[in-house]
Amino acid sequence: MDNPFLKPFTTPFDCVPFELIKTEHFKPAILQLIAAAKQEIDTIVDNPDPADFVNTIAAMDRAGKQLSIASATFFNLDAAETTDEIQQLAQELSPILAEYSNDIMLNERLFQRVKQVHDEVDTASLSPEETRLLDKTYKGFARNGALLSVENKDKLREIDKQLATLTMKFSQNVLQETNAYQLHIKTDEQLAGLPESILSAAKTAAKQRNLEGWVFTLHFPSFVPFMKYAANRELRKELYLASATRALKDNEYNNEGIVRDIVELRHSRAKLLGYGTHADFVLQERMASSPTIVLDFLKNLLVKAKPHAQQEIVQLKALAAKDGVSEVMPYDHAYYAEKLREATYDLSEEALKPYFPLPQVLEAAFDAASRLYGLVFELRKDIPKYHDEVAVYEVLENGRHKALLYTDWHPREGKRAGAWMTSYRGQWTEDSGQVRPHISIVCNFSRPAGDTPSLLTFNEVTTLFHEFGHALHGMLADTIYESLSGTNVYWDFVELPSQFMENYCYEKEFLRSFARHYQTGEALPETEIDKIVAASNFMEGYQTMRQLSFGLLDMAYHTGKLDAGTAIERFEKDIVQETQLYPDVPGTAQTPSFSHIFAGGYSAGYYSYKWAEVLDADAFSYFKETGIFNPDTAAKFKILLASGGTVDPMELYIQFRGRKPEPEALLKRAGLIG
Repeated sequence: MDNPFLKPFTTPFDCVPFELIKTEHFKPAILQLIAAAKQEIDTIVDNPDPADFVNTIAAMDRAGKQLSIASATFFNLDAAETTDEIQQLAQELSPILAEYSNDIMLNERLFQRVKQVHDEVDTASLSPEETRLLDKTYKGFARNGALLSVENKDKLREIDKQLATLTMKFSQNVLQETNAYQLHIKTDEQLAGLPESILSAAKTAAKQRNLEGWVFTLHFPSFVPFMKYAANRELRKELYLASATRALKDNEYNNEGIVRDIVELRHSRAKLLGYGTHADFVLQERMASSPTIVLDFLKNLLVKAKPHAQQEIVQLKALAAKDGVSEVMPYDHAYYAEKLREATYDLSEEALKPYFPLPQVLEAAFDAASRLYGLVFELRKDIPKYHDEVAVYEVLENGRHKALLYTDWHPREGKRAGAWMTSYRGQWTEDSGQVRPHISIVCNFSRPAGDTPSLLTFNEVTTLFHEFGHALHGMLADTIYESLSGTNVYWDFVELPSQFMENYCYEKEFLRSFARHYQTGEALPETEIDKIVAASNFMEGYQTMRQLSFGLLDMAYHTGKLDAGTAIERFEKDIVQETQLYPDVPGTAQTPSFSHIFAGGYSAGYYSYKWAEVLDADAFSYFKETGIFNPDTAAKFKILLASGGTVDPMELYIQFRGRKPEPEALLKRAGLIG
């Protein structure tokens, strides 16, 4: 079989030739590329020369490049354009790739060479980036079992294989449950409150299913506006229950047992490696270096945010009481919060949407990157792509190629929920020059309808800028070694570039430059811009409490708090009780669909969203002082982005800011202090 992964790509910029790739190519390619990568490792191990940085550490960073591209392509497609065949293959390939990773990390002879370099090489003879890579490589081995006995190495291998299978199965179950549900409405009376644009999308969804009427789903562009605008309380409750019971029902997609197995296996793995808990293991390589620091951070924020959140809910309850709602429930929050926003600020998200057509917002993001970092984005029609809806841009700096950017904006049955940035190829430097990255942004925004483009809510505008911030981190990467490049940084630092970009959405000067009505070209009225800025802290207390509940739940699972006798639903509700602002809805739980921590890499790391908010608020306050597009300040932040993981994140931040981050900027921005 002619396999495109097993020969050089002949595409522009050596990008993935999607039009040539078939599902049946992945397994043989990945198996053969694993074998080739193992040969590269054997060459390092069998080198008769004494171990040094170049022939061991640098050589390891260069090994397996084609395997990385093939596996990244496979798992990116599994997230954005999956099929039953791909999902089945993911179950098969995940443990194989986990085993390959362990073959490297548990290779005794390879570790001895790494240890020799670590122990004997004078770091004064290495560059700072080389020193960083050496330290990361040695710790990677030590933290992943190189110091274990043969018996315990075998135990570790088995744990990792099981975890690879379970996390993949968790994600697939959530997707199946999300796709399986639809709310089919047949009468106009049940649609009160819903804007015309939402009804049009629901009508289209019904037609696609050969149904009369309107269909709403659990995908964000359908679920969120229904919960926000539908006056029919019973239908809001029905949709909420469908979402809050995903992978919790008594069927083949139930994730409760998988959660228990994942938590237990992670705990066993950490103990095997000499750590008290999985959180102890994870946080050793984070800015927040221990569970105690994380929990203190979360609880300090809780104390400051809770009074504000409670006052917000008092206002919301007063509004609901006018409708005869005596007990406000979680499925009422979005509906009455939107009414409260409109009443308080005379600001309607639906009324703003015509001013934020997707192409216009994307162009604004490109403009911000141009003004800050000198980047130019040119649409390319000759780059292969995995779906017709994907667009590909060449990113240029001073006329020279910098990166490729793939954008994929709309929900499909084969795409998981949410929004994310990923890459098909990283960035590194070879003797012949730099290999530049191929970056992707994937979201779930409403589709265009007829002559109407995709119109974004303001929340979706900030989502686009958030993911674009991650993409900039990848696109601006400028390092020698791929494993230190782009977003390969401490997990509680990785959200700084993304959350930093969200700040621009609230800057009047910037909003004036792009917020224009898609039909008339009329600028968003200054009064509306003032309202957006004034409402920037709307429900900030509630949103903070929500994020804290997720962070506390994550830490509870990964600090050994779950016991065999406690049901998942009961455990979750006990842990998050202090953060809850509404009565409990029996039979619901976030845990079985909490993909961030059980399938998405955020285990013992969900706190990092709030942690990075401290960094981004402090960083943007510097831009506010000097000018939001000040070239000198932007040049310093560009260095931070380009440096990836080559410098300790706190040192990198101090180089940019001149001091450590101060939490006051976040608390002031959030309105939690005066």
